[in-house]
Amino acid sequence: MNSNSKRKSILLAASLVVKNNGVEKLTLEAVAREAGVSKGGLLHHFPNKEALIKSMVEELTNDFFINVEEKVTSASVEAGKFSRAYIACVDNDTKGGKEMSTALNAALFTNPTILKKFQEDFSVWQKNIENDGIDPVRSTIIRLAADGLWFSEMYGLGVLDDELRTKVIQEMINMTK
Repeated sequence: MNSNSKRKSILLAASLVVKNNGVEKLTLEAVAREAGVSKGGLLHHFPNKEALIKSMVEELTNDFFINVEEKVTSASVEAGKFSRAYIACVDNDTKGGKEMSTALNAALFTNPTILKKFQEDFSVWQKNIENDGIDPVRSTIIRLAADGLWFSEMYGLGVLDDELRTKVIQEMINMTK
């Protein structure tokens, strides 16, 4: 395994530790154990817990933004493409491993200043959503609804059953047309 994929593996392991055990259990030892590497191997990539969390936020949110960009670029319908891409990526994150959600939680609970770049990037995304070729109030409501679904599932608050969840996602997509 090359150094870059080992690094990514460690970040995903850190995400799993947070998801399965909570932020308070995020230790270098727990992450090394989850990743199947020695603590020294982990320290080779991340010299301390803050560097690990900062990298989680940077790399996992960057992956999210790249996925949104790819969906925007490949959209066949111009109007609403940012909103649809955002909905799809939130849907994928919440159904998948919730890597970005756990990275944001880790940062929020350990060092909120790590979120600064994410907040700046997200501000740009909000501008894209407002200028999405549909009514900016509608596109913002769609984004906020997607965020609500995301946070609901992230914190286990009023989680929807699969059938209703699918209908809600579809209705948000319909609102972009």
